[in-house]
Amino acid sequence: MHHLPPMARFGGLLATDLRDVTSDPAALDSTGWWAVVADFEGGVRCARFGDVRPAPAPAPARWHGPAPEDWTTSLDRAGYLAGVARVREHIAAGTVYQVNLCRVLSARLPDPDAADVDALTARLAEGNPAPYAGTVRLPAHGVEVATASPELFLRRRGRTVESGPIKGTGRTTADLTAKDHAENVMIVDLVRNDLGRVCTTGSVTVPGLCVTEEHPGLVHLVSTVRGDLAPGAGWPELFAATFPPGSVTGAPKGSALRIIDELERAPRGPYCGGIGWVDADRGTGELAVGIRTFWIDRAAPGGPALKFGTGAGITWGSDADDEWAETELKAARLLAIASGTRPLTGRQQ
Repeated sequence: MHHLPPMARFGGLLATDLRDVTSDPAALDSTGWWAVVADFEGGVRCARFGDVRPAPAPAPARWHGPAPEDWTTSLDRAGYLAGVARVREHIAAGTVYQVNLCRVLSARLPDPDAADVDALTARLAEGNPAPYAGTVRLPAHGVEVATASPELFLRRRGRTVESGPIKGTGRTTADLTAKDHAENVMIVDLVRNDLGRVCTTGSVTVPGLCVTEEHPGLVHLVSTVRGDLAPGAGWPELFAATFPPGSVTGAPKGSALRIIDELERAPRGPYCGGIGWVDADRGTGELAVGIRTFWIDRAAPGGPALKFGTGAGITWGSDADDEWAETELKAARLLAIASGTRPLTGRQQ
């Protein structure tokens, strides 16, 4: 058992005094402030905290990460390229249009007893600021997550819900191609359908399509899809209609999930799931897609490990080498921060 007390940190708030943990998302429509971690495979942990207050980020110096050479990958380059080829066969056969193909990176923790994901969150905040950054630390429940996610999965304000799918990644705006735009539009269509299952007819709109967003070291194409929840629909219905997030599965979602199951060698866990908070008293909440996300697996074979996932959207137009390079680009900066090889030059604006 790990000695650090349970806590969560999101949006400048620090939550302590754990009151309740449940796997039932209906709790998110009851009362109180909840931290939420939903695994890609469908397991949900909702943790209600009694004390939630504004708090500054902790000092990042306390994090001691794995050595850069200790990272291993669930799919090596050859395996990933073969996976891309297999996805293209599925596309040629007409079973799917797009599949997000991911791999999980893993490294032994040098000092597991001192490893605190909240200190890692602080390091990430210095080196890779992100709009949905946060920590959920529930050691007794096997949840220790630090996220620097740039992507909104679900935001709720009363009856209005919004999703912000990202599709299309490059080092600069000039790298974004017609393929990236086509991929984004495809996923927007899927997210509209998902929200349409749980929103009132005609209320689902797309206020922003393929907007370029700059993040540390890369740029993304981001769209916004919005709708009004149908009467009687709450968090359980929202999860049932939209999970796992379309931007990290593919289209159509059911076929993409079967292909992911066939090709990927490791469970994604909190990577590509949903991570964030819900304030049931105010009827608000914000869950990010669990990308740019680290988690500690204390039951890993060979001892406690730090894990991180990376992936790319594969379409008929995909070049396998380019897709592998995209997974490397998405991981490089964050692995360097977690391993302590990237100098922190003070907070970035």
